[in-house]
Amino acid sequence: MDFKDNIKQLADRVVKLRDSILTEEATKNAFIMPFINTLGYDVFNPLEVVPEMTCDIAMKKGEKIDYAIMKDGEPIILIECKHWAQDLNLHDNQLIRYFNVSKAKFGVLTNGVIYRFYTDLIEPNKMDEKPFLEVNITELRDSQIEELKKFHKSYFNVENVLSSASELKYMGELKSIIAKEFSSPSSEFVKYLSKQVYDGVITAKLLDQFTELTKKSISSYINELISDRLKSALKTETVEEAKNEEIDNKALEEDGNKIITTEEEIESYFIVKSILRQAVDVSRVVYRDAQTYFAILLDDNNRKPICRMYFNAISKKYIATFDENKKETKHEITSLNDIYNYSEYLINTISFYDNK
Repeated sequence: MDFKDNIKQLADRVVKLRDSILTEEATKNAFIMPFINTLGYDVFNPLEVVPEMTCDIAMKKGEKIDYAIMKDGEPIILIECKHWAQDLNLHDNQLIRYFNVSKAKFGVLTNGVIYRFYTDLIEPNKMDEKPFLEVNITELRDSQIEELKKFHKSYFNVENVLSSASELKYMGELKSIIAKEFSSPSSEFVKYLSKQVYDGVITAKLLDQFTELTKKSISSYINELISDRLKSALKTETVEEAKNEEIDNKALEEDGNKIITTEEEIESYFIVKSILRQAVDVSRVVYRDAQTYFAILLDDNNRKPICRMYFNAISKKYIATFDENKKETKHEITSLNDIYNYSEYLINTISFYDNK
């Protein structure tokens, strides 16, 4: 599996197990050590990962960081861990102290669910108060996975990550400001916009009016933007489906003389129709035969396969079902009666198409 698959697998593990994790130590073992491992580091190799590394702070000796990821004998990433249910806002000062006495360029504060990444963008060798990247592993976006991948052992480069960190930090802060202005426009923001369309003096009464107009304008613009994107996506999908339909039909015409529809295939078609009678008007259920399989479709549309029968093999027969993503799964059957065992699959497939 690649990094994306591994991190998503870990996310599923966190969702499944977190309610049964009762201690900080269990959080480390179940969530954080696997996370470090997903980044390509061997948690059992002290040359790569040092647990409980000593970080002496001024007069306070013997202070320890939970994990230090090492390179060439020096720490490059410090990780401070908390129980998964703890609020990380109560614990960032501890990581700041460790970071400031270490040679590490990056610090991570985590409870195994949320990961906050820090560096020293504002003042050298002094950890920034705000993280440049924060991810909730149970709600990962593809862009965040790409940022996490930069910390993988195979790709890690300090300069590259620092360059990305600066951009992420300021983009994050700008997005936060924009979101705040969009939901509750400040008077300064409203005045700036209103002066673009109104030449007179902006009185208190006018400011209130323009505040409401600004809210409505923002909302309207976002809705139109979403609508346009959806229309564009649907148009693209429709064109693609039409193109694929044309290709499939042409292939069927070319292969038509080589296809023999058997009585067994026709019988399977009638069994499927009888199963689907409770879910759909069976006049919408049709079949198309091909050289390698016998297809049963909804609305005579090759983009809406209900199932396929593979009866051409000498020794084995299969029925293939489809999920909501049109992924095909073959099931071996010993007789046509076994088709009834897949009634739920067939009915669900109809539901996917009609609900869509």
